[in-house]
Amino acid sequence: MEDFLEQIAEIMEVDSVNPSDELTSFEAWDSLTTLSIIALADDDYQVSLTNAEISDAKTIEGLHQLILSKQNA
Repeated sequence: MEDFLEQIAEIMEVDSVNPSDELTSFEAWDSLTTLSIIALADDDYQVSLTNAEISDAKTIEGLHQLILSKQNA
């Protein structure tokens, strides 16, 4: 989880993030950020995410759980 948090912090252009942080609360949150998360999931976790799935995840923890659930599917 720690590596995932560091990766998300880099994408969001902040020093650190918490699992409970809402995705839309970050100043850097935009369509490019969403694409970066899609690329991260594909490259590092070998799962495909959609924009809708990312939006539905709402928090960083939700996003992490989504990726894990797709890995285990």
